[in-house]
Amino acid sequence: MFISTAYAQDAAAGGDPIMSFLPLILIFVVFYFLLIRPQQKRAKEHKQMVEGLRRGDRVITSGGLKGKISKVADDVVEVEIASGVKVEVVRSTLAAVEGKPEPANDSEKK
Repeated sequence: MFISTAYAQDAAAGGDPIMSFLPLILIFVVFYFLLIRPQQKRAKEHKQMVEGLRRGDRVITSGGLKGKISKVADDVVEVEIASGVKVEVVRSTLAAVEGKPEPANDSEKK
């Protein structure tokens, strides 16, 4: 008697297989838009920053060293961190390029 009841419950629970995968698909979509896509955007911006390095740019390494680029090569740049102190740094370890400060635009004030 118990076995026939178990078979009857199993047959009724068949359902649509797509509906069982729907939560998994939704989780993947949420992860893509919240985690994967922003990381790809940051990686693209970092690559553009590294490719656009020029002599004289002030940079910050991922280790926190600040300096001025004195020589640019293919995979490394030479950064002067103090007067007469030059360090070779791998391009991909540069965290940021310090921007030149822009003057305040006072003409927009009313």
